[in-house]
Amino acid sequence: MVFGMFGRKGGDSSDDEDDEDIELVSFQGALNGKDVDLAANGRLAQAGLIPAKELVTDALQRRAEQAKVELKGERAQVTLYVDGIPYSGGKLAKPQFVAVTQMLKLLAGLDPKLKGQRQNGGIKADYQGLPYEITVDATPQPDGADRVVLRTRNLKAKMSTMEELGFPAALKATLREISSRRHGLIIVAGPSGSGITTTSFAFLKGLDLYMYSAFTIVEMGSREVYNVQKFERNEGDDYQFTMERMIRSEADVIFMHPIDGPEMAKNAAAVADRITILSEMTAKDAASGIVQFREWIGDPAKMAELLEGFFSQKLIRTLCVSCKEAFRPNPKLLAKVGLPPETKVLYRKPEPEPDPKTGELPDPCEKCGGLGYLGRIAMVEYILASETVKKLIAEGASADQIKAQARAEGMQTLHKDGLRLVAEGKTSLEELQRIFKAG
Repeated sequence: MVFGMFGRKGGDSSDDEDDEDIELVSFQGALNGKDVDLAANGRLAQAGLIPAKELVTDALQRRAEQAKVELKGERAQVTLYVDGIPYSGGKLAKPQFVAVTQMLKLLAGLDPKLKGQRQNGGIKADYQGLPYEITVDATPQPDGADRVVLRTRNLKAKMSTMEELGFPAALKATLREISSRRHGLIIVAGPSGSGITTTSFAFLKGLDLYMYSAFTIVEMGSREVYNVQKFERNEGDDYQFTMERMIRSEADVIFMHPIDGPEMAKNAAAVADRITILSEMTAKDAASGIVQFREWIGDPAKMAELLEGFFSQKLIRTLCVSCKEAFRPNPKLLAKVGLPPETKVLYRKPEPEPDPKTGELPDPCEKCGGLGYLGRIAMVEYILASETVKKLIAEGASADQIKAQARAEGMQTLHKDGLRLVAEGKTSLEELQRIFKAG
């Protein structure tokens, strides 16, 4: 794996003959279907197309899920996020930055010349025979330039079921039990960028879709789920009336668009006494999501009555299976972190030692590029609808009070789930400590 290809081609380091053999990404059109006329934008394409391809190629080659391009003075910094960790992707001179960002907007079906207004779009792409979706988010900055954030998604990647995401069987059983009641709210909550959309789709797949009917008006795209019926929204019908039609069609579960404000929350609350609502929302954690939803609908008693389960998560890096190292943990360490004393082996990222004769370090792992980690997995916590928790919600209790009560009742916490992943050898104690230090 070659790191920093874009930085070298951008002129910040020496040329590398190997770069000539690197296959660049192929852009396949805008996600919004708008025709991208390169001929009519010849000067822009000449200046920005190849550098834009190099930037995206470097991001995909390095497994970056996100790339940020931001002007800082007369130069722009490219930052690549690999499994949530930022790495430098090189620098650009200001003229090249302008050409690259305008080119990316054009390829995404946006207006490259529009300034002072946020634009969102996306690009269909192919890299090494794999299809990708690359979303483009251009946000105006005080200096007049746009900060461009790219998010990549491999459409062939398998991170879609609860099992593939590493969730325990007990969580799937809990989800199926509460979703079978044909009542209330099941919400996946978490910070922006924490993978809540992936988890909400995994939850949808985790339902017993042979026993219960699930309906949606969400555009699934490449995340199509078998046995989930797409419901067409009639012209002139509002969201709530469409959900009423689903109920009349004997739906057991409605999979909603993300709940992002009072209107969507009230739409969900209006029918959740007769149907299970599964959706997602942005929130710090499960307890904060409950309080936010309560504020949006403005009815604490109603919120308490509708609660079935609020789930939240943090993403944690998984150890590379090709190079992770096993070690025998000290009993004092096990006691300190809360792992069972019978734990015989744990795993950590490799600590390569130099050759005693040459002093050279061994070649890095080809699979993870020497990072020691490859991909991420979710730690999950959740709050279920016990009578005491409902009473607190109805009384207007704070998120901290709700969380404290749920913990007293033995709720699944992020820390508990993180220790499970450590014990299973999927991640390391060092990574768990990093995640909680980062907040």
